[in-house]
Amino acid sequence: MAQCVQSVQEFIQDSFVPMVAVLCSEDAEKLTRKNNLNFSELLRPFCRLTSEGHMRDPNNQVQVVKNLRISVNNVVTRPSVPASGVPGHAHRRLLSEVVLTCQPAEGGVANVITAGDYDLNISDRSLKASVPWYSDWRDTLTELSTSKHYTATTPWFEAYRESFLQSMPASDHEFLNHYLACLLVVSSSEAVPVEKFLKLSQEQHRIQHSGEYTNPKWFIPNTLKYYVLLHDMSQGDEQRADSVYEDMKQRYGAQGCYLLKVNSRTAAAGADEQIPDPWSQYLHKNSLQTPVVVNNTAVENNVGGTSEVDGHDSEEKGDLDNTHPLQLDTPSDTPGSLDALRAVAVETKPPPIATGVAAATSHGACLTLNDHDRIRLFIQEFTFRGLLPHIEKNIRQLNDQLVSRKGLSRSLFSATKKWFGGGKVPEKSIAELKNTSGLLYPPEAPELQIRKMADLCFLVQLYDLAYSCYHTAKKDFLSDQAMLYAAGALEMAAVSAFLQVGAPRPYPAHYMDTAIQTYRDVSKNMILAERCALLSAEVLKSQAKYSDAATLLIKMTSEDSDLRSALLLEQAAHCFINMRNPMVRKFAFHMILAGHRFSKAGQKRHALRCYCQAMQVYKGKGWSLAEDHINFTIGRQSFTLRQPENAVTAFRHILTNDSQQTSTQQGAFLREYLYVYKNVTGACEVALPQLPLPCINSSATRVYFGHERRLAEGEKQAATHVSLDQEFDRDLAAMWQDLEEQVVAAAKRGVVPATFQPTQCCLNSQTDNLRFPLAVVEEPIIVEVVFRNPLKVPLVLSDLSLLWKFTLKDFNRPQPQEDSVGDAVAISNEKEASVPRVRVCARLKLLPHQTGQLNILGLVYNLGTSVRGRQDLEIQGPRLNQTKEEKTSVSHGPDRRLDPTITPPMPLLEVFFLQFPTALLCGEIRKAYVEFCNVSRVTLCGLRVASTHPDFFTFGSSSLATPLTPLSPTSFENCSAYKTLATPPGATPGSVAAVTLVSEGDFGSGIGLRGGGVSGTGGKGITEIPLGEGTLKPGESTQLPLWLRGPDQEGVHEIHFLFYYESAEQGGKISHRVLRHTVFICASRSLSVRATACRSNTLPEEEEERNGSMLVFVDVENINSSEAGVREFHIAQVSSSSKQWRLHKCINPAEDKDCKLTSRERGKLCFRATRCKPLQVPLKAVEKYTFADLSLGNELIITSTTPCADFFFRRCQPLESLRPPVAMETQGRHSRSQGVGHGGGAKDIAGVVRKCNEVDLDIIILWKAFVVEDNKQVILEGQLHVALQTIDKEACSLTQKEEAQEMVLLKFKPELPPPMTRPSMEQLSHLIKTNLQYPESYSHPFNQKRYLCMVPVTLTLSNCSLAQVDVIIDLRHKTTSPESLEVHGSFTWLGQTQFKLQLGAQEVMRVQLQACFLHAGVYNLGTPRVFAKLADQGAMCETSQQTATPALIIIINST
Repeated sequence: MAQCVQSVQEFIQDSFVPMVAVLCSEDAEKLTRKNNLNFSELLRPFCRLTSEGHMRDPNNQVQVVKNLRISVNNVVTRPSVPASGVPGHAHRRLLSEVVLTCQPAEGGVANVITAGDYDLNISDRSLKASVPWYSDWRDTLTELSTSKHYTATTPWFEAYRESFLQSMPASDHEFLNHYLACLLVVSSSEAVPVEKFLKLSQEQHRIQHSGEYTNPKWFIPNTLKYYVLLHDMSQGDEQRADSVYEDMKQRYGAQGCYLLKVNSRTAAAGADEQIPDPWSQYLHKNSLQTPVVVNNTAVENNVGGTSEVDGHDSEEKGDLDNTHPLQLDTPSDTPGSLDALRAVAVETKPPPIATGVAAATSHGACLTLNDHDRIRLFIQEFTFRGLLPHIEKNIRQLNDQLVSRKGLSRSLFSATKKWFGGGKVPEKSIAELKNTSGLLYPPEAPELQIRKMADLCFLVQLYDLAYSCYHTAKKDFLSDQAMLYAAGALEMAAVSAFLQVGAPRPYPAHYMDTAIQTYRDVSKNMILAERCALLSAEVLKSQAKYSDAATLLIKMTSEDSDLRSALLLEQAAHCFINMRNPMVRKFAFHMILAGHRFSKAGQKRHALRCYCQAMQVYKGKGWSLAEDHINFTIGRQSFTLRQPENAVTAFRHILTNDSQQTSTQQGAFLREYLYVYKNVTGACEVALPQLPLPCINSSATRVYFGHERRLAEGEKQAATHVSLDQEFDRDLAAMWQDLEEQVVAAAKRGVVPATFQPTQCCLNSQTDNLRFPLAVVEEPIIVEVVFRNPLKVPLVLSDLSLLWKFTLKDFNRPQPQEDSVGDAVAISNEKEASVPRVRVCARLKLLPHQTGQLNILGLVYNLGTSVRGRQDLEIQGPRLNQTKEEKTSVSHGPDRRLDPTITPPMPLLEVFFLQFPTALLCGEIRKAYVEFCNVSRVTLCGLRVASTHPDFFTFGSSSLATPLTPLSPTSFENCSAYKTLATPPGATPGSVAAVTLVSEGDFGSGIGLRGGGVSGTGGKGITEIPLGEGTLKPGESTQLPLWLRGPDQEGVHEIHFLFYYESAEQGGKISHRVLRHTVFICASRSLSVRATACRSNTLPEEEEERNGSMLVFVDVENINSSEAGVREFHIAQVSSSSKQWRLHKCINPAEDKDCKLTSRERGKLCFRATRCKPLQVPLKAVEKYTFADLSLGNELIITSTTPCADFFFRRCQPLESLRPPVAMETQGRHSRSQGVGHGGGAKDIAGVVRKCNEVDLDIIILWKAFVVEDNKQVILEGQLHVALQTIDKEACSLTQKEEAQEMVLLKFKPELPPPMTRPSMEQLSHLIKTNLQYPESYSHPFNQKRYLCMVPVTLTLSNCSLAQVDVIIDLRHKTTSPESLEVHGSFTWLGQTQFKLQLGAQEVMRVQLQACFLHAGVYNLGTPRVFAKLADQGAMCETSQQTATPALIIIINST
């Protein structure tokens, strides 16, 4: 149970005290009324004796009476309680008002209903219990239970208990509430006071012995009469009063009368002096023995105009009263629904100011402190000299009767009882003896005399003797089947046993259980049963038997009294948490039951308190249904008690959590909440309060800065840019940032500024929000808010607006900062229905008109039809994890996505694409158009574009005009995207190629020149878009051609464009702006080209071939699938581009002037390539490329112009950049460590040898494809590139798929530098190219005695390297195989058979030889062996060079 102010012994002693009646004369009553008190009320604060009393027991032993209190009451002859033992209406009303007036602190109720932190009013200290963890509860309750400085934790229960015990009706089976004495009070102002005393004495005798009144009841026939003369010191004659008192002492004896002097001052004089008022704390405890005027106004907690004070008399109750405490309310058509709540709001009346006596009335205004002492002395004199001797005498008389009884047998004693009073008189049949109303003892019955002596002993603290008498009486009553009398004896025997000093015997709890059961089940007297339960529970609690006490209290709950059941359930709950192992969940459960009964009893405040205390235990345990019920009840009770804020808070908990309720029940919760919320907002016109629904996911809020893009217009396709419909991709964001860094570096001369911040048009939870975002004035800001409806019923939102705060900047005087509801327009519909359990996004727009700082605070909207409120957008930033302090603590950085800075105007670019394809063949060339529009009021300049695929597009070269291509989209009708010329008439296809020299810088691929290169860093992947005057003025637009080339790999390609532009007005906070565009191109297979370069060993026939020549074999295959609709491919032209080589002519041109390839068909072409003339490449233009075009049709495409050359330079990197850097380092090291070549320069063997086999030649295949679309033939064209790098090594237009690399172990040690790479034998065998020149046939007359035929042969040696080479020629035959002998025949070389020569770089040397034949035949002259090595490389042996093909000569006998 809860902690109490008194100990258990003090409580029991104060529950049973000697009763003293008061009869006053009218003058005496008037005298006391000067103090707004009657005489009994005047004595009440002084009825506890401060000194010890003494009396003798029947054994003549002196007993000390400590801390004795007497009860003084006016005589009331009106019966107060019916004989049935059921409390009447007035009794219930009194107890209800006692509980009602004793409430916990107001602050405790208000603070209880807060999310996550409840005040559990376990005591009036309002112990904080912000848990609900059991360990904390145990600590809290253990500290509370062990503390010695505690106060009452449930003062309303103690007030109820005290009032209940004091108002106990006097019954016939016991004498504890019977009057022992009567004070006869007469004023000294009476004419003849003695006569007045006589009249009062006669009145008392008439009341006691006439038999007219059942109440009050008197203890013994010879009631003690004590005569009190009341003298008014302020008005009366003191001498006369003394003389009257002297007469009284002569008449009544000095111990039977007293002169009490009061009113030592007047009321007017008392107003100036502050005297303590000890009566105020007693007067609210109105007893039924004194007439009390009960306030008929409905108490505050009794809502609805009814005046019932307990659920027993209530005929009509709401659903909150009739339902089970854990049953939720039905949604409609019940008194407890929304209509009932409205009725409550209408009919609720303000609480009464006071009940009973006016609270503002002062008491004892005419009394001084000396008067207080006189009253205290009077009570002491009356008790010690009058009352205690009277009780002692009666105990002695009754004891003598008992002593005479002890030696007699039962039969003799029965005869004695008949002798004394004729025995008991049964009024009903024997079968009904167990009913207490069926057996009555006469007043003189010996059993009652024993009980009377026991009660007298108990009242004066003689507990040993009292227990003996109770025990004896109990046996007699049980033998007579007088169950009511037996129950009373059992009850008091148990209490006496507990109160005995030294506890000689254990507390007989079974006595109490039997008494309670008898009172409740047999006698049907709930008042006596309740008293017995209250006493037993306190005793059990003092013995730490909290479980037994709780069980006892719970058994006493019933439907006949809701107030009693509520109080006992609350005390049982406190028992559960006072156990050694607190049972917190049982505490909470019984607190809910108590709250339910409090509510039925009309005690709304106590009901609310119980639910709030129980909520602390159920909160956060996953018991959502229990939480919903408690919160709903708290909300309704708070609204009833005019605490709408607390009601709204409680309803919020029901609606914000994911409820497990049915949709119907949730709908009922929502309607009641909206009604309560409407009353709150209507009562106080303050700032918009917070709404709990729907749930806003603040971290998912997205903010978009920028212009609303126009959609596609006709054939125009708008740039995709950034929108709220796109999902955020971290990899894509990094890619866009990298592109932006590249283009910024290109615009800022290759350096990215230190203040560079990537552009973020759309901010979300994954972007970097640590800095204030920048927005532009007059450009909208769109905020996307994510709503989540946690309920199963739809929510209707309307009139959504953003709540923002704006601070002007760059103004002289500061502007006030105020919260405002901006002109926010919902992009979605005005009313938005949130589907149950679904996420819904709402987009709202702000349009700033001035520069400054904007702070978006939250959202304002209507929930339902008439409830308007707000929700704040509070976004938690990312967790900081950089420093040690941040890692060891939980701290978050700022998130400023809702705090944009509004900057001055900036240009705004819109881009549209015309005739932009979605599907291309690999290598297909298509011409499209781009339109740039400046839709702002600021001039635009510095337009550039960066792309992830710079080889996909080109804007063309401004240095080389392309007049033969279409200039506008309307002129495109199967026209070629290339610059073409008609071939001269009569020209043979594949004849000598047309040659053009161009520079890489003309097409934007040079470093440091305009953008457009293929590299992704250093500005080489950036293209500067040509504008008319370099700027685009406000409102202007321009249209430019754009050439596209299909990717070389088939599949779907995602290509990104980033357009960069600046403002012509420098110095703004935003340095540049970007526009993003993403396209998806589906590439289909077209042609596969393979090419191989081989050395040509024939002598140069033309002048172009004298500097060196080689053969180029081109293998073209149609790998297109028939699904693309391509009928056939035509190889229209083959071109080359190189700094060293060029295609000279086609060796095997097709006879039909065109190479046609159908599906899976293959064609082979052979070309002769020659070195470029040195004179054609002057020293100052070394970087120029030679384009050679060999047309295979009737049109010649100029590949050195846009777009062919653009895509070539974007597609093919220079060979120097493709070489691995390790080889260059090796070259440098080797040249420093070994050999010095001609001219003193350092040379590298590997580099020199590699140069011999290296080919710097790029082949460009231009094709046309004939496609049938919509029964119309369309000609497509394109180009493929093949880069030849090494002789005899095949190159392909399609990049080979790289094999998956195997996993390798990580190496933590630095790797050693790679070893020196030496050229292979194959590479060294290509240093010298040999060629034999001789006649194909030779005639000689062998039969004319000219037996020897000598033929001159010239051996041509060509140095293919750039270094000096030592050559050895060996003409001796070394071949011994039969096949060689057959082919060689019998011929020999005449003259010198071995030569040692030295050839300079690319030097050609001829050696004259002579072959001798003996007879006619076919001979192979390819027998000379050539060995070569680099000069000055002594450690290197000569390497045999590759010989030419067999050189066959026919010797003819001419005779």
